[in-house]
Amino acid sequence: MKVVLALILLAGSAAASDYNFCWRGSNDYTVTGRMTVPEAAMTKEIVTAEDITRFKIAGYHQGRLIGTWSLDDKTDTTTWVLNFDPTTSSFLMGGSFPGNYSQGWNANGDVADCGNPGFGFNAGNYAQDVCMNGVWIEASGVDPATPLSAGPDPVTPDCRAAEFTSKRR
Repeated sequence: MKVVLALILLAGSAAASDYNFCWRGSNDYTVTGRMTVPEAAMTKEIVTAEDITRFKIAGYHQGRLIGTWSLDDKTDTTTWVLNFDPTTSSFLMGGSFPGNYSQGWNANGDVADCGNPGFGFNAGNYAQDVCMNGVWIEASGVDPATPLSAGPDPVTPDCRAAEFTSKRR
């Protein structure tokens, strides 16, 4: 009976899709991230912040970690805007903030509300850029329509796919 119940629970549980991504800004700024999208949301035309069950980003400058943020850090006043196309595995970019083509991961349209200490990413109609300790890092900005894709493969802080090697013994 226990085996049958376990099989029923497994059959009814929805799988999720994990995505890794890496954004390349100006002046050696990068952001790596990982998010989980429940299978039920994968059939939507656009996945939004409310659909995401896990999300974490890490910011780097010249390969050195400068800050992190995750959904675990989110409060009632945190900016949390996400728009993702599951068909193309890409984030929607280049629109007015907040809107259907913008992103706000602990950073609003002014890129100045990421906390102190804090870290965040914003993509609107002016630029894609990062926020560090409540300050907009203008030097990180790139064109607002720059594509950002996600996929299953892990990434490194310099936005290369992680290479895993093993040795035979």
